[in-house]
Amino acid sequence: MKACITGASSGIGKDMARVLADYGIDLFIVARRSERLKELQSELSEKVSVTAITLDLADEQSCHLLYERLVKEDIDILINNAGFGLAGSFADCDLAKEMNMIDTNIKACHILTKLFLRDFVKRDFGYILNVASAAAFLPGPMMATYYATKAYVQRFTLAIRKELQKQHAHVFVSTLCPGPVQSEFSEVAGVKFRIKGKSSYEVAKTAIDEMFAQRAIIIPGKLMKAAYVCCKVLPLAVLLEVAYHIQKRKQAESK
Repeated sequence: MKACITGASSGIGKDMARVLADYGIDLFIVARRSERLKELQSELSEKVSVTAITLDLADEQSCHLLYERLVKEDIDILINNAGFGLAGSFADCDLAKEMNMIDTNIKACHILTKLFLRDFVKRDFGYILNVASAAAFLPGPMMATYYATKAYVQRFTLAIRKELQKQHAHVFVSTLCPGPVQSEFSEVAGVKFRIKGKSSYEVAKTAIDEMFAQRAIIIPGKLMKAAYVCCKVLPLAVLLEVAYHIQKRKQAESK
C-alpha cells in the first residue's frame, strides 16, 4: 500500500508517517520544510520507500501539482493533516494570516479530498483521513477562524462518508478530532494548554488504527470523548461561555 501525508514535517503528521512505516506502507510525505522532510525520509527509508515532496499547500496550484505528481502512483491512503491555528480576538487577528489558515486548513483539504476521492471511487478502494480537532465540536471565541475551519473539515468529511455509504463504496473516509497534543501547534497558535496533551505518537497510532477500522469520528482519549458528549448535550450559550474562558485563560498563560 501507499500513503500520502500532508503536514508531515512535525507533530501528528510526522508520527503518522512513523506508524504507517511500521505497518510496511510506502510513503509520500509533504510539507513546506524540506530539511525536516529529509530528516524523516532518512529515518524511515530503511523500513519503506519514502518520497519527500516540498510544497506549500496554502497555494491552490500546489494542491493540483501534488495530485498530478501522485496520480500514477495508485495512492491507497490520503491523510490531510496540514494546518495551523491562530489565537486572539477576531477583530485583532491578522487578516492575511487568517486567509492563509483558511487556504491551508480548508481549501487544501477540500481540493485534495476531491481529486484523490474520484480515483479511489473508480478503483472502489481507499482511505481518507481528514484531521480536524476537538475544536470542531463548538464555536471558539478567541480562536474563531481556527474553530470554524475545523468544523468545516469535520462536517465536510462526515457528509462525504454518508454519500459513500449510500453508494456501497469500499472507500472509507474518517475525521480525526484530537484534543491538546504535545506538538508545535500551541507555539504557532499562541496558546498554552492547561490540560496535558497526549503525545503526538499516541494520537497518530490511534488515528491510523481507527482509520483502518473504518471509524467515522476518531477522538483519542477518554477525556476528549467525554467532552464530545458534553458538547452534544449542553446549551449553546453555556458552551460559548466555557469556550471563551478557556481560550482567554490559555492565551493569558502563554504570555
